[in-house]
Amino acid sequence: MNGSKTGDAANLQRARGDQRGQSMLLVMAAIIALLGAAALAVDTGRIYYAYQQLQASTQAAALAGASVLGASTAADAISAATNYSGTGGNLNAQSNLNATMVAGYPQVKCLTSISLPCSASPANANAIVVQQQATVPATFARVLGFSTFTIKATATASARGGYTTPYNVAIILDTTASMNSNDNDSLCGKSRLNCAKAGIQILLQTLSPCPLGLSSCGTASTDTATAGANVANPVDEVGLYVFPGLTSTTEVPKDYTCPSQNPATTHYNNGPVYQVIAFSSDYRVSDTAPLNTSSDLVTAVGGASCGGVAAPGGQGTFYAGAIDAAQAALVANSRPNTRNALIILSDGDANASQTQMGGVASSYPNTQECHQAITAAQNASAAGTIVYSVAYGATSSGCSTDTNPPITPCQTMEQIASSPQNFFSDYTASGGSSSCVSASRPVTGLNEIFKQIGEDLTVARLIPNNSI
Repeated sequence: MNGSKTGDAANLQRARGDQRGQSMLLVMAAIIALLGAAALAVDTGRIYYAYQQLQASTQAAALAGASVLGASTAADAISAATNYSGTGGNLNAQSNLNATMVAGYPQVKCLTSISLPCSASPANANAIVVQQQATVPATFARVLGFSTFTIKATATASARGGYTTPYNVAIILDTTASMNSNDNDSLCGKSRLNCAKAGIQILLQTLSPCPLGLSSCGTASTDTATAGANVANPVDEVGLYVFPGLTSTTEVPKDYTCPSQNPATTHYNNGPVYQVIAFSSDYRVSDTAPLNTSSDLVTAVGGASCGGVAAPGGQGTFYAGAIDAAQAALVANSRPNTRNALIILSDGDANASQTQMGGVASSYPNTQECHQAITAAQNASAAGTIVYSVAYGATSSGCSTDTNPPITPCQTMEQIASSPQNFFSDYTASGGSSSCVSASRPVTGLNEIFKQIGEDLTVARLIPNNSI
């Protein structure tokens, strides 16, 4: 009896100590958990990769739509966005990703959070929103009941004109006597000089004095090295140049003080002063503000209570020297991560006499005057400056000092531009030739021309989706 009890106790002890079956269950559970984690990792990685592809095509679509929004209709912007989307048959479609556009998108928007006015676009909008979706098939997650996963991506982009790449911009304005004549063009109807200054004001409303989003650019101070009025961390700095050049720097304030008056000019080889305003960024007190009427630059272009730059004339027309001076100033004012741009507005008819040039034996002879301007502009372009030319009432004949080869004022202004896309012509201005038309940029009216130049100097950019 006692032996039987002793054997039962031993058997029970052995059974309690034998854990081999339980260990096998634990190992199997661990393997299943590891396989589940691996399966989840594979499907998660697949979803993440698909989302990255979808997001990239969504952003590309938004930027494509925004890049045409400033000058096109809403339908054009939507078409451009769709064309660059990831949906079937379009430029960013992926064979492994069956993307579709979410119903109701792309959408054009008028946002108050960016500086570009909606009225500047035919679409009455300044941004576009794109939203795409795709269905990603599951692989291992099917065992958990998930056969597919739906992903969405959204991107918002502001139109060109809402943000700028930093630029140093030199504007050269013709202030010869002909600019006092009236422009009977229905697009302006004032003196040619006032029409030109109004166009420059449009440009200043497009450029950015300081980074986007600041409620104030801060107080502008005079740069002791350049004499420009600049805020801290300026974005676009703008300088103003005129020809004929002034006799000395003491004459310069007459072009931007109120009341303004005609400054004294000098011939083109007597050390003329072409710079009226050094490169400045005080033309607006923030990226969303109107023009700052306390700015000397704004005053000079007629944006304050007085007329600004006058057209004293007296020296004929010659502008190669002004181009050289503006380019030299651009190089001297060069800032890191910025680009230089030069804009010249004139009828292009360089015809200064020998007396007005200061004699033949000089830096700028009174021969080949139009070709001298072309050479000066080409040198600037070769140095990396983007050169825009605006032919304002250019005629089909002139450039009387250019005989080998002969050239017209219109041809001169066209060849001054860095590329055909940088040449504009207001051929509807009084006295202008109807044949002087820019094939690449067939817009007319100085306001529209300067608006397009401003858009050229800006880029469409992605903005936060919560801007909507």
